[in-house]
Amino acid sequence: MSSAVQHTHASVDRPGRKTRSRRDYAVALPVWAAPAIAALTLLFAVPLAHNAWQSLTKEEATADAFFYYRKIISDPYYRGVLFETLSVSFIVTVLCLLLSYPVAYYLARHARRSRSAILFLLVAPLLTSVIMRTLGIRLILAKQGLLNALLDTVSLGPIPPSLLNGPFSVYVGIIHVLIPFMVLSITPVIQRIEPAIEESAVILGAGALRTFWHVTLPLSREGIYTGCILVFMMSNGSFITQLMLGAGKVVTMPVLIFQQFNVTQDTAFAGAMGNMLLIMTIVCLAIQSLLISRSRRPQ
Repeated sequence: MSSAVQHTHASVDRPGRKTRSRRDYAVALPVWAAPAIAALTLLFAVPLAHNAWQSLTKEEATADAFFYYRKIISDPYYRGVLFETLSVSFIVTVLCLLLSYPVAYYLARHARRSRSAILFLLVAPLLTSVIMRTLGIRLILAKQGLLNALLDTVSLGPIPPSLLNGPFSVYVGIIHVLIPFMVLSITPVIQRIEPAIEESAVILGAGALRTFWHVTLPLSREGIYTGCILVFMMSNGSFITQLMLGAGKVVTMPVLIFQQFNVTQDTAFAGAMGNMLLIMTIVCLAIQSLLISRSRRPQ
């Protein structure tokens, strides 16, 4: 009898103890998070707020608070730069996806002993400076560079000079930097797909291509969405690669912001451009959240 009573008291006390621990944890959480919140507020929120305020209250914008934003959208030149930014980001995202998915699939399904080596080769460039990587690409694509030397060796002739300093070089440079992010976004999702599902499709008569198109690819949508949004956002903010490899032929928003800060010194207009990029980033994150929530919804 006494043991039953003790057991009853123990069963009653446990929920109370759990409730108190959760309450204590909820009280302690703001204390532990205070340094991070303070750092984000000081180094992120305050500069963004100051940037937005400056772009709305500068001398040229006093009569019209959205003067600079209207200028970006209505002026043909700045509208073209905005379109160029979006088009470059879109093309880079598509090319990164086409080049990265086979690598991610091989890593998830076929690589065994070579997986660590391939992952190291993917991550190793991220350990070096973007400037150093961009300089390396510039040397490879130079007129007397490695690529032209290899083409001369096989008697294919040199690369046309128009490709060495322009959109082609910019795309090569950005894709080289961003491919690891796409591969590392897709690979874990493919690894979570049970091979038995693909084997079942094959047993039911589907070929390898049909199995991939109707089973593997739809089940890896979450990784594709994440990788595409991540690459698109990072390409939107890419600056050094376009400045060093574009030779002034590829002018996007980040390059224009640099010019506004250093040449014309119109910080308010540069702030408005930066806010436009931030808005595009927020839209991308919202799209990513929507797509992932739909992909997780039961069909």
